[in-house]
Amino acid sequence: MFYKSTRGGAKDITFSQAVKKGISPDGGLFIPDENCVLTDEEFKNLVSLNYRDLAIEIVKKYATDFTEEQIVECVDNAYCSGTFPSENPAPVTKLTDSLNVLELWHGPTSAFKDMALQILPEFMTRSNKMQGDGKEIVILTATSGDTGKAALEGFKDVPGIKVIVFYPEEGVSEIQKYQMITQEGKNVYVVAVKGNFDDAQTGVKKIFNDEAFCKILSDKGYELSSANSINWGRLLPQIIYYFHGYYSLVKQGTISLGDAINVCVPTGNFGNILASYYAMKMGLPVNRIICASNDNNVLTDFLHTGTYNSNREFMTTISPAMDILVSSNLERLLYDVTVGDAEAVATYMNELKNNGFYTIDAKTSDTLKNLFWAAYATEAETMATVKSVYERYNYLADPHTSVGINVYEKYVQATGDKTVTLAASTASPFKFNKSVAEAIFGDELPSELNEFELLEYLSEKTENAIPEPLKGLDKKEVLHKSLCVPETMEEKIAEILNISL
Repeated sequence: MFYKSTRGGAKDITFSQAVKKGISPDGGLFIPDENCVLTDEEFKNLVSLNYRDLAIEIVKKYATDFTEEQIVECVDNAYCSGTFPSENPAPVTKLTDSLNVLELWHGPTSAFKDMALQILPEFMTRSNKMQGDGKEIVILTATSGDTGKAALEGFKDVPGIKVIVFYPEEGVSEIQKYQMITQEGKNVYVVAVKGNFDDAQTGVKKIFNDEAFCKILSDKGYELSSANSINWGRLLPQIIYYFHGYYSLVKQGTISLGDAINVCVPTGNFGNILASYYAMKMGLPVNRIICASNDNNVLTDFLHTGTYNSNREFMTTISPAMDILVSSNLERLLYDVTVGDAEAVATYMNELKNNGFYTIDAKTSDTLKNLFWAAYATEAETMATVKSVYERYNYLADPHTSVGINVYEKYVQATGDKTVTLAASTASPFKFNKSVAEAIFGDELPSELNEFELLEYLSEKTENAIPEPLKGLDKKEVLHKSLCVPETMEEKIAEILNISL
């Protein structure tokens, strides 16, 4: 299988090239150049596999220039080396007859990004060797909270790779911030950006597309790549856990093999939800994909109206990983639903860059409406859902997961559809303990407790264990104190790499 750019400027790219480059030189995103569809027999046979073996079979479909031995090594190092608690890194918890939660946060940073960012370094190191140009890879990543820590943890001390993470100074939780600024590793760097996530992400995209800057790096022996979901090597592993979640429902007796389910995903950058779409394209029986947004509801409006308009107030919410107005991975979906119209996609992306909005044609909009159902949850609704989910099901859900559950309930109310649903749970509730504790305990919550003391309070009161990765963060040494404005991100990279511009 080969890959091509959503904007038409690159084709016949191997998996290893797509992983190493991260983003196409024309600014587009790499996508498979053919549909990967499981046969009925393959789909049936996968149900009996554990997560490891399922991952191997799915990766083999896309990483065709890797040997099977290389793929097995990648999967074993990612999922079977003690980084996840058991053979089942993504358990499914049943809340009601129709609502089931796919828990994606049992990895080393307590967020769903671990599911992909534990294997991406494996892909990356092998891809770099296969390309053989001797350059050191610089992983450049903007984060709204979870990707940063997961990338830092996944790539720390990996030979031949440096990692530079930019995060919005005031746009992440205290727990998320401390996870990043206390990160150890000789090859990792963390920089706060004055601004929001979109400022950081836009800055990173500009750097990738700055040919002069990239040439300076290349002359010094460096090559940029990405750990964001714009990298196909980041998106591919996310397809796996939707199959795993489906097969878990079969094994639990909730559905029969072949039954269609709904999938509900809280999303901002459109990567996690796009992975469920690719799983559906492969043959996963999906009835409807439910797109859940927070107050930054640009995706909700787009799916309802066909107009993507980022010219709106940026809202800082209690679900910060979704505080995004420019959803990068939507570009891949647009390419697909326009039947490979790279020229149209490039036009849309240029309009977004220059004007802050674009409008798709009515036919494409109708296609999206048949695939996706979209709504959003306000801050008050999110807080109320955290509380109600705990009271109804004795289940702790973080704010992002609660956005998803709230929107799922709106979907059922609006449509009457009670098809069994798999809802993606993207982070441990303890990563957002302040919001969760305030939602559940309200005025009873002692006001003098800081976020780290709240970990113990929430654990004791709800009888839920604190994940090991979140313990003692405030006792660790702060190792990263860099700060910049979006306009000086290139200078900060040059400073880190000791390069003169």
